[in-house]
Amino acid sequence: MTTQHSDDYTVESDLARMDLDRIHEWLSTDAYWALGRSRERVETAARHSLNFGVFSGDGTQAGYARVVTDQATFGWLCDVYVDRDHRGRGVGARLLEAVMATLRPMGLQRVLLATADAHEVYGRIGFVPMPNPERLMILGDEDR
Repeated sequence: MTTQHSDDYTVESDLARMDLDRIHEWLSTDAYWALGRSRERVETAARHSLNFGVFSGDGTQAGYARVVTDQATFGWLCDVYVDRDHRGRGVGARLLEAVMATLRPMGLQRVLLATADAHEVYGRIGFVPMPNPERLMILGDEDR
């Protein structure tokens, strides 16, 4: 999937186009949920997910998101990141639009995400607070 936008940003989903070194730098040094994540872990996660990258006109990757999904009933939107130099230009909104355009035809019953600070951003595309959070459980690092 490639989507061209009038402001010269494109959204692509081909893993071969993703700049995994850049994504690793973003996530491991600037994303509160992934600080210290290893390059190997970033690549492994990407290989087993649907990947979405936003690229500027010169080909530089400006943003990233991935979805862990069975492509039938469930999806987990994660690692959504827009490079600091590209924020405030609608890049994140375009990225999320492309993600949702890919997921809608799958007819997933549920798409989840976790955020500490972007509730309004995700609310604009239809996400709402978990109606019954007491039903959810976690195994692992509950802070990440």
